Amino acid sequence: MKSIGHLTDFYYNTLYPTLQELEEQRRALKDKIIKFGILLAVAGLLIFYFLTDGFKSIDTDMIIFFIFALGASGAFLYKILIKDYASSFKTKIIEPLIHEIDDNLRYDPVYKIEERIFIDSKLFTDKIDRYSGNDYVTGKIDSVDITFSDVHAEQKHEDSKGRTTWSTIFKGLFIVTSFNKYFSNSTIILPDSAENLFGSVIGSWLQSKNLARNQLVKMDDPAFEKEFVVYGSDQIEARYILTHSMMKRILDLKKKTGKPVYISFVNGQMNLAIEYDKDLFEPSVFRSLLEYQVAMEYVKTLQLTVAIIEELKLNERLWSKR
Repeated sequence: MKSIGHLTDFYYNTLYPTLQELEEQRRALKDKIIKFGILLAVAGLLIFYFLTDGFKSIDTDMIIFFIFALGASGAFLYKILIKDYASSFKTKIIEPLIHEIDDNLRYDPVYKIEERIFIDSKLFTDKIDRYSGNDYVTGKIDSVDITFSDVHAEQKHEDSKGRTTWSTIFKGLFIVTSFNKYFSNSTIILPDSAENLFGSVIGSWLQSKNLARNQLVKMDDPAFEKEFVVYGSDQIEARYILTHSMMKRILDLKKKTGKPVYISFVNGQMNLAIEYDKDLFEPSVFRSLLEYQVAMEYVKTLQLTVAIIEELKLNERLWSKR
């Protein structure tokens, strides 16, 4: 596996001429976005002025609607303005970085993990009304199949006045890999939010009453139990998968990412979701691509994602698959 140091050297040494070209585009794009932002704000203020009869007939609903409309217009405009720049960045920077990690990996900046696979992972039980994603990578690392992409799953809500809002079910990195043990049932590992909120007694009771899940599986590792809750359709198989060393590796992975981690073992494969609040491989318009910290965000994310194979020892055939 290529180290972060190797990938950072590759980013700066091999990709530097391309980065300089993109940096010029970024600066020009940043100026354009600021100008459009000012024009949009002025236009919005004028429209609001006339709609409210010179600010004389303002009500709360109108303010909320107007802020929402202005924000949505700004986000739509921003997406259009950065489209070509983002496409160039992904093709010229992210794709070579991925091939430098392993030439067997294939990258598609537009495609995403299919919604059916996301649902079949059983990690999230809420009904999905809108599903999107990008930055699809697939291939083999150390003979282990791996596929991942950014994913954003949302649910639609309507209030009594017919207004629509959207809530996020999951946003972040979604990874599917093969696993080095045979299993036929499902084991789901989720962040332990109930015990963290209500304490061990009430939290554990609430977890055992979760009708959307299979049986609660209590693990004998206090550190793991503090961070995660496990549900499974077979208690013995869940413990067969989650050995002490496996639980420690999952804890280490959570610590390394610093993000909520969800894992499931379903249909013979392992699904891993790491929650992020942004698109991981979208280029920054308001920060220089030549900044070390900016570069490290892309390099670290890619390296960590692929290193999960080694992190969880999925490449070690410790047990024969049937």
